[in-house]
Amino acid sequence: TKQVVARFEAERQALALMDHPNIAKVLDGGATDRGRPYFVMELVKGVPITEYCDQAALDTRQRLDLFTQVCRAVQHAHQKGIIHRDIKPANIFNTEKNVVKILDFGLAHAAPSGTLFGEKSAGSGLSANRANTPAYASCNRLEGGAPVFSDDVYSLSCVIYEMLAGNHPYR
Repeated sequence: TKQVVARFEAERQALALMDHPNIAKVLDGGATDRGRPYFVMELVKGVPITEYCDQAALDTRQRLDLFTQVCRAVQHAHQKGIIHRDIKPANIFNTEKNVVKILDFGLAHAAPSGTLFGEKSAGSGLSANRANTPAYASCNRLEGGAPVFSDDVYSLSCVIYEMLAGNHPYR
């Protein structure tokens, strides 16, 4: 559908804006002879960050060090004006080389230029109305508010809680 193609193109554009070691890279993109869009991303071999922490029996300091990589990647996206909107352990992989990679910018939303951290915005149309994973969504998103940078920060707080406590903050 046009909506799926638009979402796909939005993800490709969001990823193309970013160049950070903790964000999966887009290597190429285009359209097939039949007009189907595609993009080629780096292969990320790994496991969700919470699963890795538990499998490797990481201590608190090691978990916080991994989470710092996640925060730096999200900060980079925010500096590029991109709100991820679906930050959760399943979209944060720890690779075989012990490098965290954020994946799946399919729900990304571009904030208007000049938007400040946490400021409400009408957005630029990148998946503005799609819901993210409810368990990691801020109240703003659950109530249908326009995406803001602080929505990602809320999701990050759920992830770090899960990394440290071993379960989600809400049941």
